[in-house]
Amino acid sequence: MTATAFRWPDEATVELLNARSAGTLMETLGIVFTELGDGYLRATMPVDARTHQPYGLLHGGASVALGETLGSSAGALMAGRDAAVVGLEINANHLRAVRSGTVTGTTRPLHLGRSTQVWEYQIEDEAGKAVCVGRITLAVLPKPPASSRP
Repeated sequence: MTATAFRWPDEATVELLNARSAGTLMETLGIVFTELGDGYLRATMPVDARTHQPYGLLHGGASVALGETLGSSAGALMAGRDAAVVGLEINANHLRAVRSGTVTGTTRPLHLGRSTQVWEYQIEDEAGKAVCVGRITLAVLPKPPASSRP
């Protein structure tokens, strides 16, 4: 799928995505959406005590959380108001260690179907070097009625 093969919904903004992150894991990890571009979504995450593993390196699980946040958030935007997305599978290849600073993740669609979506993501360090790459597969489901949601 090319980057211009789809269009974000008109109401899609990074402000909306950041507001949805309040009180969630994304807020705890310091994930902030920064750019909704032509065919991609981007967010940053600090590399600090919140995201370190015991050796002082960026925890692989934190990288996966950033990748899932990007793919699921982009997928939810594309699914529309009457649908929801849930993760079916995620994978990650950890390529480079990071001790401090900020990492930036970018996701792009590989497949946008009626019942599934597949998004790829890449996380880079401040020098633009790849830290982690991966892919997330989402199921697109009908959104439950408001009265049945917790």
